[in-house]
Amino acid sequence: MYKTAMLLVLMSLVYACTEQGRKMDNVQFRESLIGFLEKQPGEVSISLDIPAGNIYIGINDSVIMHAASTMKVPVMIEAFRQVDAGRITLEDSVPVINRFSSLIDGSPYSLDIADDGGESLYDRIGKHESVHQLITNMIQYSGNLATNILIEYLGIGNIQKTVASLDAPEMMILRGVEDIKAYQAGQSNTTSARALTKLFRAIMEGTAAGSESTSEMINILLGQRFSDKIPAGLPEGVKVAHKTGSITGIDHDGGIIYPPGKPPYILTVLTRGFKDREKAKACIAEVSRRVYHWYAGE
Repeated sequence: MYKTAMLLVLMSLVYACTEQGRKMDNVQFRESLIGFLEKQPGEVSISLDIPAGNIYIGINDSVIMHAASTMKVPVMIEAFRQVDAGRITLEDSVPVINRFSSLIDGSPYSLDIADDGGESLYDRIGKHESVHQLITNMIQYSGNLATNILIEYLGIGNIQKTVASLDAPEMMILRGVEDIKAYQAGQSNTTSARALTKLFRAIMEGTAAGSESTSEMINILLGQRFSDKIPAGLPEGVKVAHKTGSITGIDHDGGIIYPPGKPPYILTVLTRGFKDREKAKACIAEVSRRVYHWYAGE
């Protein structure tokens, strides 16, 4: 506890030194971001949390959007919480299946390998995979099949209870991925930028689960294979523990950014309604770039 308190004090001192060199204060920077967003061809939500400086900047941060693959973050958190509780282990061998039940009427549906970033798992259908490997596939490759298998193994009600306990009410986990009947009925997983940022802060501060588990979550998030959003706006070599999400008309990214020699911060950017996905990704990267350089006092 003493070491943690001292670390927080040191981080705050480092942040204070950086803050003195900024050209814009928090309010001015927020206004500059709003000016940038007003020129975008779609809707954008931003949630920026700087724990070391006790600073939070939100723009449309409570707007609820389709969560897309950002919903995989609370699935990961619940898995590690169950590990901490002794209910499962990371080495548990889980059957690899591709048959799930719709939220609407319980009818069966399967996932299409063509729509899944974690396609390597399909070669193991009928076999078994470890919980840890399923989590890795789900987060780093955004594997939909791995996600649905984990949801069935963990219990979707348990996942939502965990989200509620972390004070992220706009993150609602109702169903697995690619449940088309539920989607057509308007039953989708949702989040706000603020809710996703809260989950990342809980991971960063070690409160989402035990310290060993949250450290492993960060390691997994650091291995994210998709880097054309938040990381694209950062100087080369800056580490980002993040999770992307995208479906038609939706592009998101959120995570923990680790600037060299400075305390980490959390940034979530959600977008909706961009007709051109490349413009949505470029928008997220530009927000990331502006945040980083402002934070660094440049």
